[in-house]
Amino acid sequence: MTRKQRRMTIIGGSLAVLALAAALVLNALRDSIVFFSTPTMVAEKHVEPGKRFRLGGLVQPGSLQRGDNLAVTFEVADGNAKLPVAYKGILPDLFREGQGVVAEGALDSNGVFKADTVLAKHDETYMPKDVADALKKQGHWKDDYDAKASEAKASDAKASGGSKPAATAAQGNPQGAVR
Repeated sequence: MTRKQRRMTIIGGSLAVLALAAALVLNALRDSIVFFSTPTMVAEKHVEPGKRFRLGGLVQPGSLQRGDNLAVTFEVADGNAKLPVAYKGILPDLFREGQGVVAEGALDSNGVFKADTVLAKHDETYMPKDVADALKKQGHWKDDYDAKASEAKASDAKASGGSKPAATAAQGNPQGAVR
């Protein structure tokens, strides 16, 4: 075997080992790569109690119930299936019925998702005030942004009970928001 053949054999073997290692890592992370699972996916996968994952979907209107000591229960649905969620803690400012949510936690033995983190999602029309102002200055502002922004301000002010100024309610909480 010549020197060049040995070098090519070593390089080929190294690439094969590297490809095998990459395939094994990707296979092991296959379920973890998904940002969240929907209630339908949870039902199809038959997730065992105690396994941590992220649950995403819409908070069902009329399902939100507040209890003692910041305990909250609600249902998350994706159009096909619903999953009850129990959470104890302060909910994000953007959290409300009919809004998207991603919760982290695990199923208990009764099939209730026990969340330890709840993240509220905003819709694609959300735009921070400073970004909107910059677009206006550059001349890239569209008229329908104003209509959607005023609708968002009205719904946020209504959701907060009118206790916040409209500008603060429209900006929301940038920390913890899922895009």
